[in-house]
Amino acid sequence: MVKRVVAVAALLVAVTPGGDPEPVERVAVHGDLKHARHVAVVVPGSDVDERRFDATVGEMARAVHAQAGQDDLAVVAWLGYRTPSGVGVDAASGRLARAGARSLARFVRDLPGEVHLLCHSYGSVVCGLAARGLDVADIAFTGSPGVRAGSVAELGTTARVWAARGEDDWTRWVPDVRFGDLGHGRDPVDPAFGARVFDTGTARGHDEYYRPGTASLRALARIAVGERP
Repeated sequence: MVKRVVAVAALLVAVTPGGDPEPVERVAVHGDLKHARHVAVVVPGSDVDERRFDATVGEMARAVHAQAGQDDLAVVAWLGYRTPSGVGVDAASGRLARAGARSLARFVRDLPGEVHLLCHSYGSVVCGLAARGLDVADIAFTGSPGVRAGSVAELGTTARVWAARGEDDWTRWVPDVRFGDLGHGRDPVDPAFGARVFDTGTARGHDEYYRPGTASLRALARIAVGERP
């Protein structure tokens, strides 16, 4: 298997007069995107910026591509929105996620092959808001604080929806509530939500889902190629 990075763009963040962030995407692609049968897009959560891109979402995408080991798969590390910093008001509200959802929808629209979204932490809020307008085969939520929907049906997607959380992930203590624009609603690993829940194995903490050797990474790699974990 040969790993190739075929696209790297710069990230620039501007702010519109109304205060909404308008990022220019930064992406890193692992695999042959032009000829890929499957394309997995890794959508990161809080505390990811240009400086931390490669060590966070970049490393996550590399891990999925290496684990899958298929020449027909391209994995995209995508940063197309301004992520929240820490666990403050931005992380609890939907403002940044709404901007990210619009950016993600534009990005996914032009991708080849069958698309699979791998959404971590606050990135799952982005994917949840974008889901209704996306033509994707799978959406996987890991370490999610909620996705601004009460059930898979409310996402308005035909995609297979997956969810997982490690035993020690702090997001398990996030309240399943919404007050105006604060809070992201029902936990997607809640049976009432209706997602297909998969095991994380030894990935117990919030930042361990993409760690080599874990059941969660094996599951995400199978989802990335359209298979059941």
